[in-house]
Amino acid sequence: MSPDSAPAAAQRIDGVAVARAVRDDVALEVAELKTRGITPGLTVVIVGEDPASQTYVRAKEKASVEAGMKGETIRLAADVSQAELEQLIDRLNADDSVHGILVQSPLPKHMDSNTVVRRISPAKDVDGFHPVNVGKLLTGEKDGFAPCTPAGVQELLVRYGVSTTGKDVVIVGRSNIVGKPMAALLMQQGAGGDCTVTVCHSRTRDLAAHTRRADIVIAALGRPESITGDMIRPGAVVIDVGISRVADPSAARGYRLAGDVHFESAAQVASFITPVPGGVGPMTIAMLLKNTVRAARQAGA
Repeated sequence: MSPDSAPAAAQRIDGVAVARAVRDDVALEVAELKTRGITPGLTVVIVGEDPASQTYVRAKEKASVEAGMKGETIRLAADVSQAELEQLIDRLNADDSVHGILVQSPLPKHMDSNTVVRRISPAKDVDGFHPVNVGKLLTGEKDGFAPCTPAGVQELLVRYGVSTTGKDVVIVGRSNIVGKPMAALLMQQGAGGDCTVTVCHSRTRDLAAHTRRADIVIAALGRPESITGDMIRPGAVVIDVGISRVADPSAARGYRLAGDVHFESAAQVASFITPVPGGVGPMTIAMLLKNTVRAARQAGA
């Protein structure tokens, strides 16, 4: 359905189903690479015992193994020195069986995360945060790696047949993880690109004036349910990257998960919309696996 006409209620974009399809494609690529003696390998390094990070890392390792890849997790104590972490990264950079390296955030306060990111070889930086890969994304070079969440958003748009060519996109949020790389991806030529992009942020005046004119709204500002239906143009596509815990006494755990978009009101005017959870979230790991397989293919070329 075109975002030029509003339906009675928006069609939900099923991120779980699309992520499963991407992971199935990855498994086929892994099987093909194995016939050439290449087993893609992803190594995740986690420092400390942050519960959310531990859960996420376990999910990454499980997804890697399910795709037929080599999935490894290296766990370091919270008091490990930065020098020791950098020495580990150097060893992984030199290990030909490791094609993707990811150092899980957040890092302990005594570490400089920017220095850690720069230590990873750009050819193995499947998170897409190394300055070399950031530069390649901006210039449109195809052998770099885009950050996984923005790449997942673009994949959702493409797989749902959302036309992006010439469309006005408003991204709410300017982080290095989502907002900025999302803008760069959507400006590129080709499928899922060719957009006219506006990036809004905390200092933007009259945010609603921007979002109401957009064909596609991508919310990634980290404030739950701050984008409401009256801020959406009828027929627009709404992509919600945010996820927060919101107090809810009626829920068994005392909270519920909410995105940056007020789903109920936005769904009444949008043509397509991602739910939270089950929208953008599952795509992040899927695109991480996709980046790792491409890193392995490029290393073996």
